[in-house]
Amino acid sequence: MKTFKNHILVFVLTLFTTSLTYSAFAQAPSDKFVVVVDAGHGGKDPGKPTKNNYKESDIALKIALILGKELEKYDGFEIIYTRKTDIFLELHERAAIANKADADLFVSIHCNAHHTQAYGTETYVLGSKNSERNMSIARAENEVIFLEDNYEKNYAGFDPHSPETSIAIGIEQEVYVEQSIVLAQKIENNFGKKLKRRSRGIKQLSLWVLHNTYMPSVLIETGFITNKKEGAFLNSKAGQSKIANGIKDAIIIYKSELDQNIGESLFVSSSETLNNNEDKESSTNVIFKIQIAASSRELETKPYNFKGLADISREKQNNIYKYFYGNTSNYIEAKTLKNAAKSKGYSSCFIVAYKNGKKISVQEALKRP
Repeated sequence: MKTFKNHILVFVLTLFTTSLTYSAFAQAPSDKFVVVVDAGHGGKDPGKPTKNNYKESDIALKIALILGKELEKYDGFEIIYTRKTDIFLELHERAAIANKADADLFVSIHCNAHHTQAYGTETYVLGSKNSERNMSIARAENEVIFLEDNYEKNYAGFDPHSPETSIAIGIEQEVYVEQSIVLAQKIENNFGKKLKRRSRGIKQLSLWVLHNTYMPSVLIETGFITNKKEGAFLNSKAGQSKIANGIKDAIIIYKSELDQNIGESLFVSSSETLNNNEDKESSTNVIFKIQIAASSRELETKPYNFKGLADISREKQNNIYKYFYGNTSNYIEAKTLKNAAKSKGYSSCFIVAYKNGKKISVQEALKRP
């Protein structure tokens, strides 16, 4: 896919394993950490043509399959592939399937392309602040919908050429941008430091597919297939394995840190200790809240902005607004609130703690005085 990535878009929510059916996603949410691995493009959408005959859809698929296989080796993970063969998936299908899977992460694999010998990796997350260049990229990527049948019906007035459309699609799902950036940074760090690749950094675009997924999502440009050296690397088994493992390591670390932030894996399981902690929490000015979203936009803390949830509070840190659900001194009740938020679609929400108005770790909050 090209720097002007003709399909960063076919990408980010392309969650549907070709061997799976829609009914397979209609099951109860998994207790495992669900990662949707999306191989960009496919079928009648092969990606941008290259002089060396490398095919983005094929390379992306091979990397995606390796990534999924590596993640499946770890306990606690469930992997869903958007495709396992060379098929075309419509954009609206990918978004719907990703959400039905109630995934914790959406990871889309692509390759870049350019008319120069540009090279290096890039990881994209949803964004609404578009430069003129980014707007042209977003338009090019969003145009993939014209490859689909009945696109006018499926996209209800969406115009890929409209700047207003491109900006507006970022409003709802931008709430996941902070967590997406955390993962993106880990991926690019691995590419640069471990694999010794050139990292072109984290970038943001307003893309229809990202807007319609309800979980942290990244689109990874694994390199330029139009670059003679990098294209050969991406087309090789060794190169594909290195890229996949670099992404895998980033996801493993991301999940580990998320587990620690949530606090469940740090929590003492003894029911007696739970009761003692419960008493302690009420007497030491400890408050628990559920962080459900983060955004560069200041949203009204009204239920209609948060899927019907009330009791929403907001904090500003630097240029990011963080949004929290609930307020309780009881950790058990906090876990109930977290489950309620997850049932509303905030699958990556987590518990945070404050003592005397100052944020502390959940582990510290649960310690005895």
